[in-house]
Amino acid sequence: MEPHIRSAFDKDLEAVQAMVMKMGGLVEHALLNAAEALDKRDEALAESVRAGDRAIDELEDLIHTECARILALRSPTAGDLRTVLTVMRIVGSLERAGDYAKNLAKRSLVLSQMQVVAGATSSIARMARSVVGLLRDALDAFAARDAVLAEDVRNRDAEVDQMYNALFREFLTHMMEDPRNITACMHLHFIAKNIERVGDHATGIAEQVIYLVKGAMPEAERPKVELAAGIPPGRKD
Repeated sequence: MEPHIRSAFDKDLEAVQAMVMKMGGLVEHALLNAAEALDKRDEALAESVRAGDRAIDELEDLIHTECARILALRSPTAGDLRTVLTVMRIVGSLERAGDYAKNLAKRSLVLSQMQVVAGATSSIARMARSVVGLLRDALDAFAARDAVLAEDVRNRDAEVDQMYNALFREFLTHMMEDPRNITACMHLHFIAKNIERVGDHATGIAEQVIYLVKGAMPEAERPKVELAAGIPPGRKD
């Protein structure tokens, strides 16, 4: 590739990767704000998370458009092509994580009209903070091309699974102690499950970083904890 073409291509990639980091920051804030809205029963904050999802979706569309333009005009090969493909996969994971944050906010609006389930929302907030930590580290690994940090994210996902299982048992206890808690605990369970799925997406981003750096996906299975069965009946989100 000619030097001036190489320079233009590098600038294109830098711009796209900057947008990825911006999108990641929006998703992190959405998750934290949604968890705070749930814990504090803050309906205005929950509504702001719902409204803010549009900005996340718009960034995803813009990044995909830019990636398509790079593929069409620059015809990248080898490592450069791997970078573009990795970006496209990462933003797909970020968009899903943003959807889960929006769903959390929607359910928090419903829960704000119900009786409080003691301790449940603060436990969910702790789980959300742990997952945001995974997501932030996965994106930092992408920015730094740090496969070691990405592998650390993969290993830490098991901690999120353990937190989900503990919450599941907590919800069952609340429902058995007081049937009036059943509906609220159903919503809380779906929220916890969605946060656990965000952890899976963070781990998926980490695996894409390993692919980007090493040219191959990790061979070893990621550490996983067997998840508790869902609480029937209910709609999966």
